[in-house]
Amino acid sequence: MTTTLTAPRDRAGGTEHERRHWHGANVWTQITVLTGRSLRAVLRDPRIVVFSLLQPLIMLTLFSQVFGKALMGSIASQTDSYINYLMPAILVTTGIGASLQSGVGLITDMKNGVLGRFRALPIRLGTVLVARSLADLFRTAVQLVVLLLAATVLFGFAPEGGLAGTVSAWLLALLVSWSLTWVFLAIASWVRKEEVMQSVGFLAMFPLMFASSAFVPLDALPGWLRIVARVNPLTYAVDASRDLCLALPVGSGVWSALGTSVLLLVIGAVFAVRGFRRPL
Repeated sequence: MTTTLTAPRDRAGGTEHERRHWHGANVWTQITVLTGRSLRAVLRDPRIVVFSLLQPLIMLTLFSQVFGKALMGSIASQTDSYINYLMPAILVTTGIGASLQSGVGLITDMKNGVLGRFRALPIRLGTVLVARSLADLFRTAVQLVVLLLAATVLFGFAPEGGLAGTVSAWLLALLVSWSLTWVFLAIASWVRKEEVMQSVGFLAMFPLMFASSAFVPLDALPGWLRIVARVNPLTYAVDASRDLCLALPVGSGVWSALGTSVLLLVIGAVFAVRGFRRPL
């Protein structure tokens, strides 16, 4: 009779040899777990959910009701409804605000010790950033869906592009938001102060939003501001989203918006990972 000897197992369920050679879960599992962790942190605080939905709804109401009648003459050549003209821009600009909050949330995790614990675990630091960006992207997607439903029910949003054009504009807005998320994550990983991050974010956000074609046609802007708006990358995204929603000739606008977003995403990801690897 032969006896097979097995190494004793500890309370964690593994042998000493297994524990010595364990290097953590694979990358996709890490991203999935960390993304779920970020989403659960939001859902546990209903105030975050409520206010993240209220802010874009208030902006939608103010802009649609305040500027609607005043600007109809300027946009009549594109659509017969200001809400149809405005809504594609609201989709894109809402993503900017959500992207800024990604950077602020990263700094908060740096200060409360969460990231310090992550660094002690056998996980790739880059997966922490990817998970945060995906969790915030999911939140933005829900925000935009709620905005579209509210605009349709309350203000009669019914673009000429129909469901296909609206979904395409929604997807483009998500890509723009994700690319800017990486830019703000990069800024957060280097500045590491919430006050500085918010100041930089607002200084970047308002010129991007208002020095663009988001709320008024370029022809309605003063000459010098029109020049700034033409080189503003947000103008490309808004125009492409609007063309998709309103069934206007797309041309190269969509490709320009996609290319700009992908470029910002790659640059932001590179600098975000480099800054994140610095000691806390």
